[in-house]
Amino acid sequence: MTPSLLHPPSQLSPADALHLSQEAPAVLQGSPSTVSSSPLAALFSAKETPELWLKYENLLLSCLRTGDEQAAHQCLERLVARLGNNNERVLAFKGLLKEAEAKNNNELERVLKEYDQILSENDTNIPITKRRISLLRSMGRVSEAASSLVQLLDFSPTDAEAWSELADVYLTQGLYPQAIYALEEVLVLAPNAWNIHARLGEMQYMAATAPGAGGGSYQKYIAEALKRFSRSIELCDDYLRGYYGLKLVTTKLLNDTAKPSRQAEEDEFALPDVGTIERLNELATAKLSEIVRHSTAQDRGWRGYDAAEVAAAKELLSKDAAAVSGIER
Repeated sequence: MTPSLLHPPSQLSPADALHLSQEAPAVLQGSPSTVSSSPLAALFSAKETPELWLKYENLLLSCLRTGDEQAAHQCLERLVARLGNNNERVLAFKGLLKEAEAKNNNELERVLKEYDQILSENDTNIPITKRRISLLRSMGRVSEAASSLVQLLDFSPTDAEAWSELADVYLTQGLYPQAIYALEEVLVLAPNAWNIHARLGEMQYMAATAPGAGGGSYQKYIAEALKRFSRSIELCDDYLRGYYGLKLVTTKLLNDTAKPSRQAEEDEFALPDVGTIERLNELATAKLSEIVRHSTAQDRGWRGYDAAEVAAAKELLSKDAAAVSGIER
């Protein structure tokens, strides 16, 4: 599937980002670098639509990913000409360009000070606040980034992106309960986001299998992981990560010698019976096999999967097949 400039490029593969950045000359040629009020100029320039400015933003990001800073500056020029130098998003893009061009930590510190100066004049500038947090993380100042995110969420508690970022920050520090709590807040705002259900299942599986997790803690996290992965595939029948997680957690439960405690049988963290877990495992195996088969063959309608995720699913299935073969012998 050909990537589109109308979609955010942050999740694109390097090859897709390169493909988009190579479109820069054609896209930029279709519009002048300055906005003119002349009727004649309007005849020869690209028609102004919200999609046009979204294209410039996404093209700028793709060009930065591939090192084409000249084209990124040209995209920024058009955004400045249309939106003005003091527009919040323009200020954030200016900062992003400076971050990309910084050659050492001292230059990044100067960019950080510029962000602080902007926020001292307007502490409600959300794009700059988020760029500052991102820069702090990239500089290894994770605790400061977490504190800034908490402050941002005090001001804007319905910002799902900020909650998701906070969850990721906590996860990198091994703070599983805090990471899970933050991602649960994302689900409050987007209850049908199947990818977030799967991501939450991944966090809970990591918490269950982390060193020191045992007893009631293990039971709680592994049961919640099973629920989240199940909900994920209920919401999206072809979501690879949901089925991968379901396969992972059910395989662990089937191989686990520890039995659920009697105390947990009636509470909210009770696990289903072995027969149900086996059927879920078989479902995940069948669906993963189908996805791997069709995606590898590049069949029509099965080409949107990430190659690394497909490879991981294939490896998981191979390990399972090897384990079954060993048992049969």
